[in-house]
Amino acid sequence: MKSLESSGAHTRTFMFTPKLFSTLRDYSKAQFGKDLISGIIVGIVALPLAIAFGIASGVSPEKGLITAIVAGFIISAMGGSRVQIGGPTGAFIVIVYGIVQKLGVEGLIISTFIAGVMLIIMGVARLGSVIKFIPHPLIVGFTSGIALIIFSSQVKDFFGLSMGAVPSDFSDKWLAFFHHFSSVNFWSLGIAVLTVVVSFIFPKITHRIPGSLVAILITTAAVTLFHIPVDTIGSKFGSIPSTLPLPSIPHVDLSVIRQLIQPAFTIALLGGIESLLSAVVADGMIGGSHRSNMELIAQGTANIFSSFFGGIPATGAIARTATNVKNGGRTPVAGIVHSLTLLIIMLFVGKWASLIPMACLAGILVVVSFNMSEYKSFISMLRGPRGDVLILLTTFFLTVFIDLTIAIEIGMMLSAFLFMQRMAKISKVDVASRYGEKEEVDDPGAIGNYSIPAGTEVFEIKGPFFFGAAYKFKESLRVIENPPKVLIIRMRLVPVIDATGLHALEEVFRFTAKTKTKLIVSGIQPDVKTEFIRSGLMERIGAENVLDDFGMALERAAAVAGR
Repeated sequence: MKSLESSGAHTRTFMFTPKLFSTLRDYSKAQFGKDLISGIIVGIVALPLAIAFGIASGVSPEKGLITAIVAGFIISAMGGSRVQIGGPTGAFIVIVYGIVQKLGVEGLIISTFIAGVMLIIMGVARLGSVIKFIPHPLIVGFTSGIALIIFSSQVKDFFGLSMGAVPSDFSDKWLAFFHHFSSVNFWSLGIAVLTVVVSFIFPKITHRIPGSLVAILITTAAVTLFHIPVDTIGSKFGSIPSTLPLPSIPHVDLSVIRQLIQPAFTIALLGGIESLLSAVVADGMIGGSHRSNMELIAQGTANIFSSFFGGIPATGAIARTATNVKNGGRTPVAGIVHSLTLLIIMLFVGKWASLIPMACLAGILVVVSFNMSEYKSFISMLRGPRGDVLILLTTFFLTVFIDLTIAIEIGMMLSAFLFMQRMAKISKVDVASRYGEKEEVDDPGAIGNYSIPAGTEVFEIKGPFFFGAAYKFKESLRVIENPPKVLIIRMRLVPVIDATGLHALEEVFRFTAKTKTKLIVSGIQPDVKTEFIRSGLMERIGAENVLDDFGMALERAAAVAGR
């Protein structure tokens, strides 16, 4: 008994141990060299993305850098993945921008803090494995929707349009673009197109230097040297600070929590999904196994500290994680080096970042939106089952035209209803004594192999017996014209039962008690038997009438009917 308890305690400790501690036990100088090089490369890759994500989210550019530095460090130091790289990602742009527009930067900071707390609770509650079962059509739907919104948000800077603030509504946004399209700045368009071309072509030359960085260096140098008339980060946002701000704890009270609980939950759910998906992809690349609950706790802690420094939400970044793996990173040390690289750049080179053209950042985000779009998966799913197509398109259009939070909520509801419908279809209730001859002859437990005593009705439930299938059971009971002496309910093929299923059986028990029919249940599986005991149904039916073997149930029925 003690060994089992100690084993369970060891498993829990292992589950909540950061991967950094595990990997340092047999760490080597050779691996440190690989992690160092990979971390520096990933830090350089993350630089333009962090700035671009910050601006696209409706906050100042340094907010993205601060998030990548602070949250990126914590995610690597505390996380459950060997190679996960954390920071701001494109998936958060839509929700963050919406929060900033409605509630300001202060509202965003508090939402990020609350989301961090939620993620920690999810991890402690061991929900890491549950989040990974979010339906794929739902993920593709909102991810493709986010990609389209990101692309739309960059049209103004991509074409250098002379217009005021861009409307937040998707339809109004494109209508405004159409009305101002005559004001295209061809210098901006040229820089943006060059950025897109370099970002796509340069990786074919080498993966060690990101195409986005090359595009930034080329376009920034050209704009500075030749005084090209385009907007830059400096002309739009001013200089980028070269120091980290002092941390401060956001003020959170009950009224604020009520107002921000919905967007905070969306941030937490989105962060949990993306970080665990990234960790799963990384596992496939290195042949490893991440600790999902520890990863959620790390993500939550990272978001809390990001809010302390005025940052934006952070999660695992699939593209940067893949870059880390491809460049030899195999331990969380690479992720820590990545955040330190960004810190050094911010402290010593950050002032030069204000010279980057906005059109260049727009081009980078157009590439990000294309990579996020998952257009191949989207098109492929349109040829799939109608239920999956419904989830995909509903989530996509709600994300684009209404709100990401509502899209996820309704997408989850649709997925749940479709799952229940599919489970109800595979659940069957047969009046076995009458239709037993229709069962598969190669089934040794088929009713046709048994002799049913006179005055006995046998009902067989097949499949999960939950609220989606309970109505079938009640409908089937109506075929009984005259109450039999014995009613056998066969449950050998019922793997699980819920409260509604138990309630349906309770109603049957009350019916048999009124009609003086003996109720016998046979073949219940261990998990179902446990629920019988917990609910008190076992005691009411009587343990002598709940039998493991159908043959024994028939013998019991013959004995009762012969009295």
